[in-house]
Amino acid sequence: MPLLQSTLRPSSSICALRTPPRIVITSAPRSHLLFTCQPSSSRKMSVSTKQEAAYKRNPHPDFKKVEESRPDWEQDSNFRYTKTADPSWTFGSGANALHDQDAAAGKKKHVCIDPYEPGRPSPFNYKLLISGIVPRPIGFVSTQSASGEQRNLAPFSYFNMMNHDPPMFVLGFASTLAAPKDTLRHLVDSRECVVNIIGEDFLEAANATSVDAPVGASEWEVSGLTPVADCVDVRPPRVREAVFSVECKLDTVREFDSRANPGAKSGCMVVVEGTRFWVREDALNDERSLIAPEVLRPISRLGGITYGRVTEAIEIPRPRFAEDVGGMEGYEKLKKQGGGRL
Repeated sequence: MPLLQSTLRPSSSICALRTPPRIVITSAPRSHLLFTCQPSSSRKMSVSTKQEAAYKRNPHPDFKKVEESRPDWEQDSNFRYTKTADPSWTFGSGANALHDQDAAAGKKKHVCIDPYEPGRPSPFNYKLLISGIVPRPIGFVSTQSASGEQRNLAPFSYFNMMNHDPPMFVLGFASTLAAPKDTLRHLVDSRECVVNIIGEDFLEAANATSVDAPVGASEWEVSGLTPVADCVDVRPPRVREAVFSVECKLDTVREFDSRANPGAKSGCMVVVEGTRFWVREDALNDERSLIAPEVLRPISRLGGITYGRVTEAIEIPRPRFAEDVGGMEGYEKLKKQGGGRL
C-alpha cells in the first residue's frame, strides 16, 4: 500500500505547524501524486457519478412523493437532557429493560457475513457498513487547488477526531490517487483544508455539495453557502454558516489495496492536523473549552440517504474502580454474581 507521510515537524513546535509538511512517498513515484489522469470533466462519468450508480443509495423511485407523506420538521424539538433508560442500574446488571427479550433468550440469531464471499457485490459492504456504523459525524471539507483557481466544498462521513494533542482528524475517500475526487486532489496538491461541522440550519445546502459537479463547477455556488477567507494558517475559506470550523494541514495519505479486486486500489485515508479552531461566540463557554450542543445543532449521517438530528442526550459519569465498583473486593463479588460468564 503506498504510504505518504510527513517527515517534517515535531508536532510540539508551533512554528512547525505553520510549515507545509514534506511528503515522502514510500511505494509510489512522485508523478503518481501529480494526478496525470484526465480531469473529471473530460471523462465520460465522474468518480462520484460512477459510485452512485453502483451503490444505488436512494431506495425511493419517487423521493419527493415519499417526503410529502412524512410529518413536517419539528422546529420546536429543541435539544434537551433526559434520564437514562435505567437510572437505578448497578454494576454487573448487563443490558437494561430496553433489550430485546427474544434476542436475550437466543431466539434471534446473528448472521456471520464474509465480505468477500463468492457472488457478494462490493457495494453491499458499503451499504451495510454505513447503515451499521451510525451515527457518524460529518466533516464538511473546504479545499482549493494549489493555484487557488479551483475551490471545492464536500461532506465526508468517513470522518472523525483521532487525537487532541496535536489535534488530529481522519478523512476517508472512496477514490484512488490515480482517479481522485476533487477534495483529495486539492488536499494532496495544496496540503491544507478547513473542516466544518454541519448544523441543522444549513443541512440542505450542505447536502447539495455532494452533487457530482464537474471540475470547474463550484459547490459554493450550488449550495449558496458563504465562504469566509479569514483563516490564519490555510488558504481555503471556512463556511460562515458553520458554528465550528478547524483549519487543517495535511499529515498523512494512505492508499488501500482492494481485497475484492486484487491488484487494484480502492480508496484513501487522509490524516490532517488542526492548527486553528473557529467557534461562534454564542456557542462557546467562558473558558473557551466547550461548545454548546443546543447552538451547534450537529447533523450526523446514517445509512442510505438518511441524516440524523441530535435533540436528546443523556449524561452518565465515568465510573471509578475503587469508589464505585468497590475495588478488587467488589469486583470478586461481581464475578461470583455473574456465575463465571467469562
